[in-house]
Amino acid sequence: MANPDADAVQLDALGPQGAFRSRSRTAVHDVAGREVAELSLVPSLFVDRTMKSLHRASTPPVDDRIGMISRAADLFATATLSDQSAEAYEHLVSRVGGIPISVVRSTTRAIAARMKKAHHSVERARPTGAVRRWDDPLTRTGRAVWTRRGSVFAVHAAGNHPGPHSLWPEALALGYRVAVRPSRREPFTPHRLVTALRAAGFGNDQVALLPTDHATADALLRGADLGLVYGGDDVVRKYAAAPSVLPQGPGRSKILLTEEMSWRDHLDTIVDSVSGKGGTGCVNTTAVFVAGDPAPLCEAFAERLSSVPSLPPEDPRAVFPVQPLATAKAFEAHLLHKASGARPWLGGDGVIDELGDGSAVLRPAVHQLDRPDAPQASVELPLPCVWVAPWTREAGIGPLRNSLVLTAITHDAHLVEQLLEDPSISNVYVGDHPTHWMESGMPHDGYLAEFLMRCKSVIRG
Repeated sequence: MANPDADAVQLDALGPQGAFRSRSRTAVHDVAGREVAELSLVPSLFVDRTMKSLHRASTPPVDDRIGMISRAADLFATATLSDQSAEAYEHLVSRVGGIPISVVRSTTRAIAARMKKAHHSVERARPTGAVRRWDDPLTRTGRAVWTRRGSVFAVHAAGNHPGPHSLWPEALALGYRVAVRPSRREPFTPHRLVTALRAAGFGNDQVALLPTDHATADALLRGADLGLVYGGDDVVRKYAAAPSVLPQGPGRSKILLTEEMSWRDHLDTIVDSVSGKGGTGCVNTTAVFVAGDPAPLCEAFAERLSSVPSLPPEDPRAVFPVQPLATAKAFEAHLLHKASGARPWLGGDGVIDELGDGSAVLRPAVHQLDRPDAPQASVELPLPCVWVAPWTREAGIGPLRNSLVLTAITHDAHLVEQLLEDPSISNVYVGDHPTHWMESGMPHDGYLAEFLMRCKSVIRG
């Protein structure tokens, strides 16, 4: 690879002996193609040794773990770590990931806040009939005890947004040792987070950062008891039958407005659900279903979004995501292909707005569909892209299935019950709530602790 710029950040692997700078390194570029960092890639032997070290390590007491996670949250949000200030970290995430800087800053605060509440979050997942410890007085007459399914947890991290990194520290709160494989698309957040956790007191053999090439990636999962993997539909299919792996795929989040509701009263929520937080997340709205004619909503939607300016991601006023020009063109081509047969209200001629430095803003797309079961309604893209379809009572909940989040703007209690009972809908928000709403202690795609923990019967006399 070419020599990096003099100011390029060195992102070392973080193994059981501390920071490790390997001979094999890959360049990390910003949206304009400038090399801004080098990421060390570790071989399978390094991964195997690290995972064995994590298995041998002891687990700190629960109060110590919670205290260290809380201290790490403060360090992550405010401290200079590995000679990098919080402000410099946020700038790099914005420039490399193309996420508006205001979104990166708010996400930094959100990650820290969720870490500080990690213990409370995992406690909400604990069954009310289960106790934490085998020596609880209740076990004398028999009681379920909540215990880990393993000791070592591996994470194949997401790269489209820093937000998902707020989740896996909950595994540390539960007593797991954790190894994270960062995405090459955005390795800065996991590197900073692992560094903060180590600075707060977690040992090198308790939390590790293991960047690898794709051929070595599964070595982390083989060496762990359980794993969390982010990716597209291909990743979900690959791990769907693996009981030790929790795949996290596309969200395909949706909004429904039934006939007694006026979309005009909820336009702000709809627009925010599609374009808020950069419009790139699995919790951003992919499709809106409205009783009656969708055209007036599409028109108002397009008018609202068309007036937002195109700006580089580090501009505090930026709203839309930015990508390298070649990547942006590929997304645009995919969108235009999938949109064939739909009525375009915005983005019908393309969504690229070049910034002149080799990058391009991905502007919004609004398309009207002619029926609720149109295949485009399930097409999710990493930009503010929405498909608006008509919905009728006869269509039922079929078109609404397979949603990470469904915001149901309705007064129909029976319909809400149907949505809650459908296993393919992970979260149901009733009323004027954006699909990207999240709160500490609330499940995202279920509680992570549901996957990491189990109940065992214990009786002692």
